[in-house]
Amino acid sequence: MTARFMKLCNPGRLLVPLFVLSFVAAVTILSLFWGFSSGRYYLSEMQPKSPSLGNPMTNSSFYLVVDNNASKFGQEGAVHQERNGKDVILSKGFAFKRNSSSVEGRTKLFYILHNSTTQDSDQKHLASSNVKYNSSANVSKNISIVASRPRPIPMSRVRTSSIKSSTSASIRNSRKKKSKQVVLKGNLKNDNFNIEKYLRRMRRVKLVTLSEMTSMLLSGPKYSELVRQEWSTVRDNELRYASSQIKNAPVLRNVADLHAPLFRNVSVFKRSYDLMEHLLKIYIYKEGEKPIFHQPGLTGIYAGEGWFMKLIARSKRFVVEDPENAHLYYLPFSSTTLRWTLYDDKTHNVRNLENFLRDYVDLIKNKYSYWNATKGADHFFVACHDWALRITRKHMSSCIGALCNANVARGFTISKDVSLPVTFIHNEDDPSIEFGGKPPSEREILAFFAGKMHGYLRPLLLKYWENEASDMKISGPMPSNIEGEATYNEYMKSSKYCICARGYQVHSPRVVESILYECVPVIIADNYVPPFFEVLDWEAFAVFVQEKDIPNLRNILLAISEDRYLDMHYRLKLVKRHFIWNKTPKKYDLFHMILHSLWSSRVSRMKPL
Repeated sequence: MTARFMKLCNPGRLLVPLFVLSFVAAVTILSLFWGFSSGRYYLSEMQPKSPSLGNPMTNSSFYLVVDNNASKFGQEGAVHQERNGKDVILSKGFAFKRNSSSVEGRTKLFYILHNSTTQDSDQKHLASSNVKYNSSANVSKNISIVASRPRPIPMSRVRTSSIKSSTSASIRNSRKKKSKQVVLKGNLKNDNFNIEKYLRRMRRVKLVTLSEMTSMLLSGPKYSELVRQEWSTVRDNELRYASSQIKNAPVLRNVADLHAPLFRNVSVFKRSYDLMEHLLKIYIYKEGEKPIFHQPGLTGIYAGEGWFMKLIARSKRFVVEDPENAHLYYLPFSSTTLRWTLYDDKTHNVRNLENFLRDYVDLIKNKYSYWNATKGADHFFVACHDWALRITRKHMSSCIGALCNANVARGFTISKDVSLPVTFIHNEDDPSIEFGGKPPSEREILAFFAGKMHGYLRPLLLKYWENEASDMKISGPMPSNIEGEATYNEYMKSSKYCICARGYQVHSPRVVESILYECVPVIIADNYVPPFFEVLDWEAFAVFVQEKDIPNLRNILLAISEDRYLDMHYRLKLVKRHFIWNKTPKKYDLFHMILHSLWSSRVSRMKPL
């Protein structure tokens, strides 16, 4: 009996099963740990409230779903629409489900995405930053989102379909970078983050400075060497003659009707403008049905394209009936009407707009020979809607695009395309309104901005400067009534500098508003090519501030000397004439300046005689 007992107690026989059991248990624990840390399991909404972290499900309109597939939607974050209509905001491996589709939710998303990409890479379980949002939108000041490493959860609350990890899968997941923890709540005013880093990560767009744009302009386009038909020889020779005359324009010491400091080269502009008046001929295609074609919209923020369409159609000086006598060919469609007529809000797809323009171009190609003669280089369109740059770049890229959304980083081509000013027209019977303003000595406000929170930049502007300095009047939109409009106008007339911050796109009607109110425009819109950039010296009457320098905005403006400010203010009074629509066009007004930009684009690509 003793011998049998000693045989059963042999250490070798006991260690083997104990080692196997221990190994299985260790592998199981590690698999579960790696499974949770890599985000394959979902936190149940029934999870008990953590005494240290609070309950994000009840403290805000967002809750967290840890999902490893979130990284597939982009390096920094993206938005995915679920079948139930609720947004899932994906950021760095986190998926924030939004219980509300309100405008406030989109504003909160801005700060969620920002903080999830700018947290320090420390090893703490929680990292916090303070958030405040002050605007007309009724946004909650307490946004609380917790994203920490999940604690062990009872297996009954874990989706069993998620527990399918092998040892090799666990090893692969363990190599992935662990998600950072994020806590957002409190006061945004105290949130110390790097704007430049945020913008670079979120937009992934290279900054093109104003000096770089000037270099691109001076380098000029390549000369067109296309072989054209015999009938076009006369027109081409006229353009080559004009190119030679402009290149060798005599230096003018004094130009009676122009203020030289407003221009890059007033002698060149004067010679080019005179030749335009004498030579330029435009053919307007008759094809296309209303309302998208030949029916100008004359009021609103995009009315510039409509007023050009109306005035050019009535012009006897510039328009010809015989297309063989034309230097330029106008494609008379309204990008604004196209968007509101054909865009499907359910699909959020602009392909049908692009296809519509493709079919129109095909019609022009098949019916006429003029497009094929230059591959569309002497055709142009005038489009002010935000999407115009996007929907025309595929099938009309060779044309001269006269665009309000003049974003050099998104396809706008300096020296070929034309930057249009955004002009908000209130009265279709008379668009020529000159607002004016107080003299410099009575402008006691340093800087003014009031507007809706379109895009990412304006919330940042308010974050830093709303109620921060007595001489900085920075706020959300004014009330949309008579009193609100009067207050807005009074601030424009009483401010030295008016902030022209980009909205969803780089352009803003405040640029022209500032000029008309004689309030020096401060343009904050990276990669924006200002109107008539090829001829006007914008730094003579405007200030350009890079988006990353918003925190230093007040110091930048205070650093401008009084003499320089007075010079800019004086030049604003003289440059106004170039930004006014007249019911009956006048020399050097907005209609003629657009025509000259189109003319300049065409002539600059012709090799001089």
